[in-house]
Amino acid sequence: MDVHMVLGGQDNVLLANNPDAGSGSLKLPCDEQERSTSPSVFCSVTTTWKEGLLNRKRPFVGRCCHSCTPQSQERLFNPSIPSLGLRNVIYINETHTRHRGWLARRLSYVLFVLERDVQKDMFARNVVDNVLNNCSVECAIMEVAAEASGTDVESGVDPKCASKLRRKARGFLQEMVANISPAFIRLTGWVLLKLFNGFFWSIQIHKGQLDMVKKAASEYNAPLVFLPVHKSHIDYLLITFILFCHNIKAPHIAAGNNLNIPILSTLIRKLGGFFIRRKLDEMADGKKDVLYRSLLHAYTDELLRQQQFLEVYLEGTRSRSGKPSPARAGMLSIVVDTLCTGSIPDVLIVPVGISYDRIIEGNYNSEQLGKPKQNESLWGVACGVFRMLRKNYGCVRVDFTQPFSLKEYLETQRSRHLQTTLTLEQILLPTIIAAQPDHAVLNGEDGDHLNFRDLSDEPWRRQVIANLAKHVLFTANKSSAIMSTHIVACLLLYRHRQGVLLSKLVENFFNVKEEILSRDFDLGFSGNSEDVVMHALSLLGNCVNVTSTNKNTEFIIAPSNTVPALFELNFYSNGLFHVFIADAIIACSALALLREQAEITPGGEQSFSSTLLSQERLIRRGAGLAHFLSNEVALALPCQTLYQVLHDAVTRLIDYGVLIVAEEDQEELSPSEEPWPKKFPEALTWRSDEEDEDSDFGDEQRDRYLKVSLSAEHQEFFLFLQRILAPVLEAYSGAAIFIHSLSSPVTEREYTHQLFQYLLTRTEKGVAAYGESATHYLVKNTVKTFKELGVLKERREGGVCRIELSSAFLPQANRNKLLQYILGFCLL
Repeated sequence: MDVHMVLGGQDNVLLANNPDAGSGSLKLPCDEQERSTSPSVFCSVTTTWKEGLLNRKRPFVGRCCHSCTPQSQERLFNPSIPSLGLRNVIYINETHTRHRGWLARRLSYVLFVLERDVQKDMFARNVVDNVLNNCSVECAIMEVAAEASGTDVESGVDPKCASKLRRKARGFLQEMVANISPAFIRLTGWVLLKLFNGFFWSIQIHKGQLDMVKKAASEYNAPLVFLPVHKSHIDYLLITFILFCHNIKAPHIAAGNNLNIPILSTLIRKLGGFFIRRKLDEMADGKKDVLYRSLLHAYTDELLRQQQFLEVYLEGTRSRSGKPSPARAGMLSIVVDTLCTGSIPDVLIVPVGISYDRIIEGNYNSEQLGKPKQNESLWGVACGVFRMLRKNYGCVRVDFTQPFSLKEYLETQRSRHLQTTLTLEQILLPTIIAAQPDHAVLNGEDGDHLNFRDLSDEPWRRQVIANLAKHVLFTANKSSAIMSTHIVACLLLYRHRQGVLLSKLVENFFNVKEEILSRDFDLGFSGNSEDVVMHALSLLGNCVNVTSTNKNTEFIIAPSNTVPALFELNFYSNGLFHVFIADAIIACSALALLREQAEITPGGEQSFSSTLLSQERLIRRGAGLAHFLSNEVALALPCQTLYQVLHDAVTRLIDYGVLIVAEEDQEELSPSEEPWPKKFPEALTWRSDEEDEDSDFGDEQRDRYLKVSLSAEHQEFFLFLQRILAPVLEAYSGAAIFIHSLSSPVTEREYTHQLFQYLLTRTEKGVAAYGESATHYLVKNTVKTFKELGVLKERREGGVCRIELSSAFLPQANRNKLLQYILGFCLL
């Protein structure tokens, strides 16, 4: 049954037709009069609404870190900024121009574009010559020439060889550099207004956020570096388009050379794109390409020195999972080096969150099914644009976070003791195979600290840049608005996998919105929840099945059970993953502790009776799981501690009533629940804005004992939290089973393919409870985690790198311990 037809084809929801929605209170109408205007399909919807959300203010997201950049947090911000509200940037009429009348209404797009200030200072001058004359590039040319001639630089190099390398360097630069055209930017602005209005209902931005960026661009003598999350190819156009609409200088965009294809590459360059290699060292012998690296460093240095803005995607590629990919800090390290050399006084960093109702790529199912990524081509781009024009992709939300000073961030890090980075093997191996329960390190509590000011600059530099990249990506992701498709997909997969009445789905949708807002995450939609759910279901299309009840007055919504549909729903559900991940880790850890205390009935049902759990032991167990899943999600900022984040999650579950603080004396504990012998030291290295300096948090650090609520409502939420992690844990447990079959060394590519086929077969045969556990990104993450954990090790044979079982996991008993460790957190 066609979802859009059944749901009435309503397109009058959300912020699509509300170009300037305020942020004072979230519009969620639900009185009887408003409900009567809903489509007839909802006539039978009777939902118990919670009034608490109706007056809840929309949270203002994106403030910079109070701990790392306290001075930046006070700049550019004033109390009126959060109330400036949202704006739909593709809603343009005569009021957005200086002209009025019939003709102005007809030509509003043209007039708006012509009135934009395409600043002359966005065009870098003499870039190629300046870069080639850079002393670092000249040194690199001499070094490569000396190596090619078998001499050293001091004794001189062959002039012909040096001249040849200079021509080669010029060729590299001509392939790399941007060539911004003001006329083309204006033309593209008009074209994008037409196109975006064709396949998006709205592109929402917060006017307060843009106000901070605009002030930073005009009032500070420092270039801006935009660091967005990477969801779609449209990201490149979105940022430039939004800045163009607000008279902010267009950035120079670091684009992968996979987009350097005829015609398209010319268009990208004229919009500010410059091409860099996906891998900086693309030399046949695998050595570092000194010349190319020096050119990229010098080009970036030159752009920043000329006060040009940059746009860099830290993930390097679009996320195939719906969650942020691990940060690649190569370009960011160049920016840091440019600042440290004194070429520029400061750089302002702007993390950017981007959320889509539905990405224009549709889905990445072919890649998640193990097929190789198709190379970009002009024909593919043309077909993609044509395909986009025939569909609507809902709403988009772009969040520009508060710009912060990179100089201030680096100075803050210099005053801190940076902890040594322990490997996953060092953290978890004692817990898994050495019978040391809950050994996991809580961000340096059990580890040493290093003050890198006393060491060479290089260790400090590497650690700080890695932390900065994680910090930026975490902030950008946390600032990304939650879309309606994210919530509906998550509910269908992890709360109503067997199907649900539409009225119940609307009720749960409403409740999840309140949960999200209470955690200070923003929503990328507004309007009547019934209409918003309809909108999300229509966008999810063939991923959901809609059937009518016998009376034909209500509909049952269920996720499709096909593997591609589950993969796609999982992609959108992962947009909600970071909101509940800390609570989910605590829920799964509580389950693991209850299992240890033999509170599982013979039939496999959970029995939560009156068993008491040590809060500190629960946090320790959660820390171990957080470390184990570190390749799946970042749970905390580098300046935070796991203890802090997990303690907050426990406190939140206590406030919700899911966990209950036990009043019994410790003497009444069950024999297996020993009082935790070790007290935690002061764990707070970071405070939020709202946290009072005189809070009694330290008094709460003494251990206390908890029970899981037996209320049906609380049990349902507790189960929902556990199910969010269930596909991930199922993938890792399947990988733990598969390692028993690794009898001889194989290449990592071959091993990953075999593991993927094994998990996919389990899904197709119905052995796996969660079909989305076989996605290719999860398979690659399990291999990466097992290598870091010391389960698999690499061995080079004849120039080929192969993986095999490490000596620690050759005994079957230890492999079984690994499996049991993972299964301890899993639902039965």
